[in-house]
Amino acid sequence: MRSLLAAITLLWSSLAFGQGVIPVALTQQVNANGIPLAGALLYVYQVGTVATPQNTFQDFGLTLPLPWPLAADSTGRIPMFYLANGQVHVRLTDASGVVIFDYPTMQVVGPSAGGGGGGGAVDPTSVAATGDVKFRPTSETLTGWVKLNAQTIGSAVSGASGRANADTQALFVYLWTNCTNAHCPVSTGRGANALADFNANKTLTLPDWRGRTTVGLDDMGNVAAGRIAATNVTSGGGDGVTTPQATGGEANHALTIAELAAHNHTATDAGHAHTFTYNHPDSNPATGAGGNVSNIQTAGGTVTVTTASGTANITVANAGSGTAHNSMGPFSLGTYYMKL
Repeated sequence: MRSLLAAITLLWSSLAFGQGVIPVALTQQVNANGIPLAGALLYVYQVGTVATPQNTFQDFGLTLPLPWPLAADSTGRIPMFYLANGQVHVRLTDASGVVIFDYPTMQVVGPSAGGGGGGGAVDPTSVAATGDVKFRPTSETLTGWVKLNAQTIGSAVSGASGRANADTQALFVYLWTNCTNAHCPVSTGRGANALADFNANKTLTLPDWRGRTTVGLDDMGNVAAGRIAATNVTSGGGDGVTTPQATGGEANHALTIAELAAHNHTATDAGHAHTFTYNHPDSNPATGAGGNVSNIQTAGGTVTVTTASGTANITVANAGSGTAHNSMGPFSLGTYYMKL
């Protein structure tokens, strides 16, 4: 072990102007029986966190990120890597996700640039962290990311439908911690904690953003803006306009009568006349009424007539179909991804 540390010390001195390292790079990891941990996984997190990744790099200038987590080779040896100066949280698991060691604080030795320390070429806070989301106008598979498609994630032997791999551990823990079981259900229910469930080979369901757009919570840490109606949220389960991952809205909607604006229908009657003929009884008492006359005075003088009842024969036709109308604005399709 002393010779290994001495070698690492020499390596640090020769690379002091370009990077920082920790005493895990290029080391062989073994289990309690001395058997090499082939495929062991090294997770480097931002110090003070349990699930926010800190990128490792393959070059002195910290411009070429390595995969996260770092996987040991078939002999259990961790590849060489470099870090921005400062401190990091380091966790090593075997290939199946069993934790070998976990150091919440480990010092990065050696400056990340310029020989004087500080000021790395890459700002570690600008690197995507676990749970970050991005959109691409494509649908390819991205290393280090999963699609938000309601499939499941879990360990390599979990049988997860989306990604079954030890590198899903950080996202599993993040979603387990920050999302309710109603939104990100865990198979067979949630246990004592996220890491225990992951190591028990349970699966966790990813958020479902298929065919959906994203909208800010109505409060977002402030008082509710009142821009979203409670009836717009349709996911149920107590979800409201300030519930993260609540869903609602419709792409197409058929209007009901109650949703129509109050209005009148205009009907026009051009008017009409009834035509009839008769002979006045003074000139021909025997003739009687003619045409549509139902009663006629038989004596001379003023004539009173009553015509038969008639209708105006006016109708107002129905219009429209009741078909659902498009309520979506112009859009372009692509894929939402979440960082492992």
